[in-house]
Amino acid sequence: MEGFKVIKSGVFDIIQDLGRYGYQQFGMPASGAMDSYALRIGNRILGNNESEAGIEISSPGLSLEVLSRTVIAITGANFNAAINNVVVPMWEALEVKQGDKISFNQIKNGSRSYLLVMGGINVPCFLGSKSTYVRAKIGGLKGRSLKRADIIHIGNPEKKLQDVIVRKVASIDIPDYYKDNEIRVILGPQDDYFTEDALFTFLNSFYEITASSDRMGYRLKGPKIDSKSGSDIITDGIPPGSIQVPQNGMPIVMLADRQTTGGYAKIATVISVDIDKFSQMKPGNRIKFRKIDLEEAHQLLHEREEKIHNLQFEKRTIEIKPANIRIFKIRIKGKNYRIEVEEIQ
Repeated sequence: MEGFKVIKSGVFDIIQDLGRYGYQQFGMPASGAMDSYALRIGNRILGNNESEAGIEISSPGLSLEVLSRTVIAITGANFNAAINNVVVPMWEALEVKQGDKISFNQIKNGSRSYLLVMGGINVPCFLGSKSTYVRAKIGGLKGRSLKRADIIHIGNPEKKLQDVIVRKVASIDIPDYYKDNEIRVILGPQDDYFTEDALFTFLNSFYEITASSDRMGYRLKGPKIDSKSGSDIITDGIPPGSIQVPQNGMPIVMLADRQTTGGYAKIATVISVDIDKFSQMKPGNRIKFRKIDLEEAHQLLHEREEKIHNLQFEKRTIEIKPANIRIFKIRIKGKNYRIEVEEIQ
């Protein structure tokens, strides 16, 4: 059924699920949500499968008209989201009705917000995924970002509206998006291409995310990382979070839309649980890398997955209006107002 109509698009709003796997051997990137935690938790709030598709919003500007009554959740970056010009809470179930307007207005923190809906976004799967890969014009809505007048269809929910409308995520389970972050890495697989001094520099310096960053990868600037005799290698696979160091010595962190292979030495790899918070950073933010071992990385991943699996939602109190109160929505001089009228005996 029809779920939303795009009134105004932002810079780059795309449909993403958890990614397209099993095809990298043919040169097809995985894509998927940059912040998989935000997508997964948003879906769990609504009773969806964790991998269901939502809208990844990379900057304020998106405005949608609701075409069918449903329940949504907004997670990830705080873009001061509002329903009918009233700012709404994040990380909880929100009922919307036909004619409501959802807007994303101003960056408060983070760099990617997610709009999830009961039943998920209903678009065709391509190679087992609904994720948009714009460079190849596949997946999502016609393989592109959303634009004005697009109609977004939604699926049939597995749960009843009243079963999820009171759900919200406990504050302890909501991530903080800081301007400066420590990012944990495992060295390699080509750390032997770099001098001891270069490894020390890499692990003891701040690097800044540059404007030349996107879903494919974040380019960093900071102290140069010197290789022993060049950083070119025989092309090999690029897992998520790989940190390539080209000839100029400035690292590049490879992300969701990364190419499947590459010919630059990889000094380290960002651990899985830190890719989400790294993806919520933006140009101008600084990071510092910290080395951990594989055993610790596995333990951190196990703890996160156990936390998601055992996630318990808090209950939100819903205000019940007396029967003698009627609510009207009116528009005066271009502004929307919500009026409550109480009948007095």
